[in-house]
Amino acid sequence: MHTTITVHTLPSCMQCTLTKRALDNAGLPYNVIDLSQDDIAAEYVRSLGHATAPVVTVGDAHWSGFRPDLIAAIEAAARGTATESRPAMASGPEKGWSE
Repeated sequence: MHTTITVHTLPSCMQCTLTKRALDNAGLPYNVIDLSQDDIAAEYVRSLGHATAPVVTVGDAHWSGFRPDLIAAIEAAARGTATESRPAMASGPEKGWSE
């Protein structure tokens, strides 16, 4: 899989930890950006309609929260066993950052 996975996180965020652990267990490489330390990244994920961490971007797809179903879809695509090449977007506008 050549699509970059980025996990936008917040400190002490359990869903962020679970997301990174699931990606590690799936053997999927990813980048981590701390939203509390990067105002530009925070604005970017807000522009996508997210306010709950983690926010995961995979190519043009993005979602917030711990989504093991979407991580499994990415893993299947990376292994060439998926029927779709990328997961469906799961997003929705929310107010204020939360973990």
